[in-house]
Amino acid sequence: MAARHPDHRPIIKLRSTAGTGTTYVTRKSRRNNPDRLILKKYDPAIRRHVDFREER
Repeated sequence: MAARHPDHRPIIKLRSTAGTGTTYVTRKSRRNNPDRLILKKYDPAIRRHVDFREER
């Protein structure tokens, strides 16, 4: 089995666009998603689903 190079799936931080400071940590594939990632996730500070944007 081939060893994975750690740069293919870096750890990224997703920050809430609602301005609450809530973050999620995940991994993404640079090869499949070279642009910044935007996911709709739950923000417990405002108790709603909002867009979370990749932060570098």
